[in-house]
Amino acid sequence: MVRVLAIADEEAPALTPERISTLDVDLVLAAGDLPWAYLEYVACASDRPLVFVPGNHDPEISPGHLNRNGMWVHHGVPTEEPRPIGGLNADLHVVEAAGLRIAGLGGCVRYRSGPHQYDQREYAKRAHRLLRAARHAPVDILLTHAPPSGLGDGDDPPHHGIKALHEVIGALSPTWHLHGHIHPHGHPQPDRALPPTTIANVIPYRVLEVEPKEGGDVQQRLAAR
Repeated sequence: MVRVLAIADEEAPALTPERISTLDVDLVLAAGDLPWAYLEYVACASDRPLVFVPGNHDPEISPGHLNRNGMWVHHGVPTEEPRPIGGLNADLHVVEAAGLRIAGLGGCVRYRSGPHQYDQREYAKRAHRLLRAARHAPVDILLTHAPPSGLGDGDDPPHHGIKALHEVIGALSPTWHLHGHIHPHGHPQPDRALPPTTIANVIPYRVLEVEPKEGGDVQQRLAAR
């Protein structure tokens, strides 16, 4: 069983270093719209891997890469290390961390200019890229910033859900789909189901226990905060 701390959109005062330590998680997942420094803080306090996708309020992510000398470069020019430092960007990728396969899709439905925003047609293309990266193989967790259309999204344009996520969930059959973007404003958001997937809004944080699919029958339960 893998114990996961999922965070999104709002910094949680309750997540002190002492509290994070007592949660005893194996992995931190971030669903976007949190300051890079906050993600680095949570990852450092937990001393566990961090996997994230960007939200629509996040800055562009540096395309730099490590060269043979251990220096970050972009087109051969030295650059700063991409933030959040030590985090693994899962946007359009399937990554493995703490024994889980995690597929990621960042951003939200376009409602103004800015990074990490896409119209529904662009999201359909991005969804197909993600499915090719996953080779249509099942994953344990789908990590996105915005929810699927009609499943926990909003009526106003900034909070419309992503139509293409229905196809992604159907193809990859994740145990959990974790997202942010829709602020609960103090009211707990109920989980939704698109069997066999449970869809959860993780703002400001949730703790989950997930059994990797390779380990047998998929089982999961919410852990106490």
